[in-house]
Amino acid sequence: MIETIKRNLSADKLEKAAYILKTVAHPVRLGIINLLDQHEELSVNQIGEFLKCEQSLLSHHLTNMKIKGLLKADKQGVQVFYSLKEKDLIKLLDCMENCNCNM
Repeated sequence: MIETIKRNLSADKLEKAAYILKTVAHPVRLGIINLLDQHEELSVNQIGEFLKCEQSLLSHHLTNMKIKGLLKADKQGVQVFYSLKEKDLIKLLDCMENCNCNM
C-alpha cells in the first residue's frame, strides 16, 4: 500500500516560502547564503573574493537580500559586513545537497 504524506501548510506559509525561494533563486545568492553559513560575518570584498563576482553585481544581490529581510548589514567605517538574519536559510542548502531530483 502506498502511503500518502499530507502536509498542512497554510496559504500564509506557502506565500512566505514562495517569497523566500524567489529571493534566493540565483546561484550568486545561494553562494552568499553558503558563505555566510560558514563565516559569521563577511564584508562585500570578502564575499566577492570567495565568489569571484564583480562588486556591482554582488552589491545588487546583497542589497536585494537585505531589503527582503534575509540578511543583516553592519556598516563599520567604509565597509559593510553582512550576516544571515534568517538562519534557517541554511536548511535550503541542506535540502539541495540531499536532493536527488535529477540534479
